[in-house]
Amino acid sequence: MEDLKWLEVCLDTRQGELEPLCARLTANGVTGLVIEDEEDFKAFLEQNRQYWDYVDDGLMERMKGVCRVKLYVTDDAGGETQLQTWLEGIDLPYTTARLGENDWAHSWQKYYKPMPVGERLYIVPEWEREQPVPAGRVPLYLNPGLTFGTGSHASTQLCLMGLEEYTLPGCAVLDLGCGSGILSIAALALGAGEAAAVDIDPKAVDVAYENAAMNGIGRDRYTVRAGNVLSDRGLVAELAQNTYALVLANIVADVIIPLSAQAGRFLAPGGVFLCSGIIDTRADEVQAALERNGLRVFQRREQNGWVALAARQA
Repeated sequence: MEDLKWLEVCLDTRQGELEPLCARLTANGVTGLVIEDEEDFKAFLEQNRQYWDYVDDGLMERMKGVCRVKLYVTDDAGGETQLQTWLEGIDLPYTTARLGENDWAHSWQKYYKPMPVGERLYIVPEWEREQPVPAGRVPLYLNPGLTFGTGSHASTQLCLMGLEEYTLPGCAVLDLGCGSGILSIAALALGAGEAAAVDIDPKAVDVAYENAAMNGIGRDRYTVRAGNVLSDRGLVAELAQNTYALVLANIVADVIIPLSAQAGRFLAPGGVFLCSGIIDTRADEVQAALERNGLRVFQRREQNGWVALAARQA
C-alpha cells in the first residue's frame, strides 16, 4: 500500500490576531496546529544558511511581527474537503506545500513570492510559475535557492530598473559577476538579442544556464563562463572580441573600481556601463574611478542605502 502524502498549509497573521485565528481553527475541527513566530524565522535562517548568501532587509521587515500557523491534511480529495471545512469563515490567504523527501531542504521556498520590479519586470520563483502574471509585466522565472541573485536586494533591483531603460531590441549584453544570471537573463527577456556572462564562481555557470532554460533561453543566445576578468587576460581578450551595448556589473565597490579600467574595452559606441552593489558612502569614490578611466556617469539611482551608476564613454 502506498504511503499517505501530506500537504502543509500555512497561514500568516500578526501577534494580536493569533489567538482568535487559532480559536476559530479549533472550532472548525482542527486538532493539531504548529505556531511559528518571528524568532522561529530568525532561527530558521541561522540553521539554513547554506541556501542563501544574504536575506534582504525587505524580507526581514515583512516577517517582523508575523506569526505563522501550520496545519496538515492528506494530499488527496478527502484532504481538500477537510481543508475547506477547517478554513470556513477565515479570510486569510494561505499557501500549501507537498511534503516529500526534500521537504526540509526546500522549506525556505515559502518565504519567496512573485515580485514586481520597475515598470515591466515580474520576478517569479519557479515553483510559482503557474500563477498569472500581471498585465504589461514581463515574467522572469528564477530558482532563488540555487545561488545569490534573487532580485529582492536593492542593488539588484536598481540594476533591473536600469535594464528596463537601456536594453535595446536585439542588442548584445555582457554581465560581469553574473551570479544566478538574473540580470543578463532579464535583458534577454526584455528584448536583447544575445548575452555573455561571467562569474568567478564556477557553480554560477550551471545555475545561470538553468535559470535561462526556465525562461526559454538557450545557449544559442546565452553564453556563461567562469573566470576572473580582473586577472585573466585571456578571458578579457576573448570577451573583447565583441562589443556590447550594455555591460552590467552588480558586484561591490572594491571590484567595480579596478573593473572600471576594463569596462571601456567592452562597450560599443554609445553603450552603457551599468554598475550596482555600491554602498552609498562609496558612490563618489566609484564615480571618480569611472571618470579617471574615461567613463562619464550620466545617471545615479539610489535605494535603501545602495547606489547604481550608469556611464558612457566620455
